[in-house]
Amino acid sequence: MTAGSFGLTALITAGALLVLVAVTFTVGARTGRHSVMDVSWGAGIAVAGAAGFLASAGHGDPVRRLLLFGAAVIWGIRLAVHVAVRARGAGEDPRYRELLDRAPGNRNSYALRVVYLPQLLSLYLACLPLPAGMVQRGPAGAVTAIGSVLWLVGFCFETVGDWQLARFRADPAHRGKIMDRGLWRYTRHPNYFGDACMWWGLFLISYAAPIQLLTVISPLLMTFVLTRGTGQRLTDNRMARSRPDYADYAARTSGFIPLPRRRSRASR
Repeated sequence: MTAGSFGLTALITAGALLVLVAVTFTVGARTGRHSVMDVSWGAGIAVAGAAGFLASAGHGDPVRRLLLFGAAVIWGIRLAVHVAVRARGAGEDPRYRELLDRAPGNRNSYALRVVYLPQLLSLYLACLPLPAGMVQRGPAGAVTAIGSVLWLVGFCFETVGDWQLARFRADPAHRGKIMDRGLWRYTRHPNYFGDACMWWGLFLISYAAPIQLLTVISPLLMTFVLTRGTGQRLTDNRMARSRPDYADYAARTSGFIPLPRRRSRASR
């Protein structure tokens, strides 16, 4: 990997993400639904993978480049479609509405500062292993294979977890009930766990030289966000406030890493 090839690939990737977020902001401002950025987050992973793949043509190991391209595009498109379908027909997400209600002036300008630009920076940092790995000439090996398996495990957890939750919510008989079946029996957040596995998987797929340890900021950042930021902690707090029986579910079920279910308080 040369500094020039990485710099150009990283710059083109950043430009592609900037264009995507700019278009997303325009759509959000016109529709009054800034939660559209959630859809673009998934799309951004796919865009970063495609941009990095095209920009790195003629550089890097072909196997690693194809693995990174395929992983990013498949993951990103699935996530974007899932979020878009879930939000179809709904208004502004309550999280965004609550945030933007505090706008001191123009809501769109405020949304640009506190929603779009921070997420653009976070998305770029999260996707750094893509341009770094795309131009890495070292041959794919054991670390690449481990990363691929880890990514696949994460993809299965996120996809199956989302599918199971969607089916559960679609049944009127489950209204007001806690989802505690399937993967949700072993972790309260199989989708977040799967997401974290995929970020670590991408990092390992891309890794081939010590200098790339700098890009470990990607999985570290996303694991923190998923466990301590807007992921697990925020969801647990919201569910605990709205569902009285969530405390018992939380006491029986692992918060993040899938583990066998513990005995409930009532059975002790």
